[in-house]
Amino acid sequence: QVQLVESGGGLVQAGGSLRLSCAASGRTISRYAMGWFRQAPGKEREFVAFITWSGGSTSYGDTAKGRFTISRDNAKNTVYLQMNSLQFEDTAVYYCAGGYNGGAYDSALAYELWGQGTQVTVSS
Repeated sequence: QVQLVESGGGLVQAGGSLRLSCAASGRTISRYAMGWFRQAPGKEREFVAFITWSGGSTSYGDTAKGRFTISRDNAKNTVYLQMNSLQFEDTAVYYCAGGYNGGAYDSALAYELWGQGTQVTVSS
């Protein structure tokens, strides 16, 4: 059974950067599209980024465009999210999503496997 484990979250000042990692264990994810979502307190889970199995195509939510970059290293069974120019509004728990079922990639319903999340806190 595949498990997803996020890491790399933490406290950062506004304008700073963080790189999140999502490491998969139990089975290779190299043939599967992956996503990143985030959820702030009192808000719904929000789409952040999507990457195809090969890494050849990516898509981003409006708040991530131009600042965040999703990538993957299939040899390491890991997906990354590089976040630059972080703002207070980016504060949230960030989740790695796998088990993409072919639905709308920006919907949480399109994923069947989730990590436990990693907290990102941006101080203003």
